[in-house]
Amino acid sequence: MQSNDIQPSRVNRAMSDLVMAEMFLVQATIESATAIGDGINQLSKQLTSIDAENEPLSTVLQRTADEALEPYTTRFKYLRSLIETNT
Repeated sequence: MQSNDIQPSRVNRAMSDLVMAEMFLVQATIESATAIGDGINQLSKQLTSIDAENEPLSTVLQRTADEALEPYTTRFKYLRSLIETNT
């Protein structure tokens, strides 16, 4: 009888973790898309500008990649700490 009581709580816990992970994924995707859009705008400005003081395109691309990845890594770390705390 005790195993029946444990199963629903484990399933509920798994579903709760899944929902939380999905919410973090949606938030990170929105932030990442914004960072990519900003990077594209900056690249566009640099490609249409003749200004010699522009930073190298590789720098802009690397910064954009870093900014697009950061929301995922931050939220993954936060989710892992939440899961570890609640177990």
